[in-house]
Amino acid sequence: MKGDVQAPTGLARRGRRLSDLETERRMLRAAMSMVRSTGLTVSLDHISFEDVIREADVSRSAVYRRWPYKDLFFSDLVRQLAADATPGIVEDELELMRLIVTENLDRIGTPEGRHHLVTELFRRLSLLDFQTMYDSPGWRTYVALHATFMSLADGALRDQVQVALAESERAHNARIARAWQELTGLFGYRLKPGHGVTFESLATLLSATMRGLVIMALAMPEMAAQRVQASPFGARPREMPEQEWSLPALGLGAVASAFLEPDPGISWDGERLAAIRQVLQAWAPPDA
Repeated sequence: MKGDVQAPTGLARRGRRLSDLETERRMLRAAMSMVRSTGLTVSLDHISFEDVIREADVSRSAVYRRWPYKDLFFSDLVRQLAADATPGIVEDELELMRLIVTENLDRIGTPEGRHHLVTELFRRLSLLDFQTMYDSPGWRTYVALHATFMSLADGALRDQVQVALAESERAHNARIARAWQELTGLFGYRLKPGHGVTFESLATLLSATMRGLVIMALAMPEMAAQRVQASPFGARPREMPEQEWSLPALGLGAVASAFLEPDPGISWDGERLAAIRQVLQAWAPPDA
């Protein structure tokens, strides 16, 4: 009928001029739908192939003989980044351990003193590890690779990156597990029986907690500076005031304290105390 007015369809609809606001809304909605469907992708767009050639100080002809197409080079680069994805322990961490044990050598003779030493190591090392990760471009690469490698279009490359990341992760967790086992054993701690947790699984939980905090802090920088005056985990000797705790130390401390306890089977006699003092003194700086 004449009075019936239909909304434009097909070409008529596409021909209608949209407002800038409507264009923005549609574009963002379509792009978000695509991202939700495929995920964000690994991007090395900020790396220029020609800049890499100049930085490497090699001839273009030699480079193109090795990689006829630049996409082949970037595939190798992603594989290499995945293989080196987890930066190691920094030397500053070892120095801090030496400092803490030197400050607390006289406390290892009592259960309270040993607990304070273990917790103090944990409180200060957690913050150092957090700051190292938070400030490190290498760790941001690690996070980006883990978050986006599944969206790589090349299936073979995706599988190779997954294998490389898994190997890197296992090696990193093994180092953390060994360090925790040696450190807690030195001060007479063990994994609580009945939980089914190994030092490897404890290392996984600690790593996941730390990385989650780092990712959150990248978006909320105030988290990096947040501190509380507290005495969690029974860590404070009676004569000491409350100490300053960071969120990473509180979070990782909660995980560790859930699974660790003093080993009741250890006899704290003079011989053991002397042996521990000898180990700790070996950690101390030469002028301590």
